[in-house]
Amino acid sequence: MTPFRIPALAAAALLSMAGAASAAEHVVVQKGKAFSANKLSVKLGDTVKFLNEDPFSHNVFSLSDAKSFDLGSYGQGLAKSITLDKAGTVEVECAVHPDMKILIEVAK
Repeated sequence: MTPFRIPALAAAALLSMAGAASAAEHVVVQKGKAFSANKLSVKLGDTVKFLNEDPFSHNVFSLSDAKSFDLGSYGQGLAKSITLDKAGTVEVECAVHPDMKILIEVAK
């Protein structure tokens, strides 16, 4: 390995760690068969935690190009999270309660 390559690898590692350190967690509460917000703006790499405060199960999912996922069913007091790793609009719904919707805008 050349002496010039070591500093470049160290710089890349530091940049990677700095990106992870600046990521934020956003909490969306599910209560009264509704999300706590209709829209949410986040940055690339942020995490959204969906916390169920209803006395019944929810199933959070998205079929969006920016983030496709299905968190499965989970009951009261439980939470599940996603990390948003692509910029764009993520339309999130509950499979159990079709009126529950939230738009998440993911910025670079």
